[in-house]
Amino acid sequence: MPEPVVRVVGKAAPLEADDVDTDQIIPAEFLKVIERKGLGKYLFYRWRYDEKGMLRGDFVLDRPEFRDAKILVAGRNFGIGSSRENAVWALTDFGIKCVVASGFGDIFYGNASKNGLVCIKLSDENVSKMRNLAKTGNLQVAVDLESQTITYAGETISFTIEPHIRERLMKGLDDIQITIEKYSQKIAEHESRMPEYLKPKPRGIIVE
Repeated sequence: MPEPVVRVVGKAAPLEADDVDTDQIIPAEFLKVIERKGLGKYLFYRWRYDEKGMLRGDFVLDRPEFRDAKILVAGRNFGIGSSRENAVWALTDFGIKCVVASGFGDIFYGNASKNGLVCIKLSDENVSKMRNLAKTGNLQVAVDLESQTITYAGETISFTIEPHIRERLMKGLDDIQITIEKYSQKIAEHESRMPEYLKPKPRGIIVE
């Protein structure tokens, strides 16, 4: 179950690449790892490690000034490609709480909202400006879902986000919780019309 997210505040790191697909975020050979914890090691693996599996250290997120970054400022079409939820898990396990880009892959965007990763869409102009400022290594950014604003370098700009995505993130809801929250009454009504032998049995200790 994801944690509720209202604000994300932290350092921004620039990722100067467009059309980053999910295979670049986490290569297919690591999809056999089904645990979320530890996937951060494989984030952007082919960009961060050499052919011997040694960390190069020159990738932006491995440089000392960006190692504690919580916000990734990407480019266009971030997260396109195959529908691997592991790509979101790798980002969050690495410590990324928010990705800012001018566009996202649809499936990635949906997976992100289900796992507490905030994805903010801004114009190409605003993304480029923020990414250039982030290159300094000391750009602090505040993303506020309640007010739908981003504040950085003394400037505050507004963004739009789908109401259901915003609600999901702010309440920390997964698919099961959303179903219960929105349809619990209809489920109860349906169960009340079921034959007795099909009705769910209350859980508890049965004493013989």
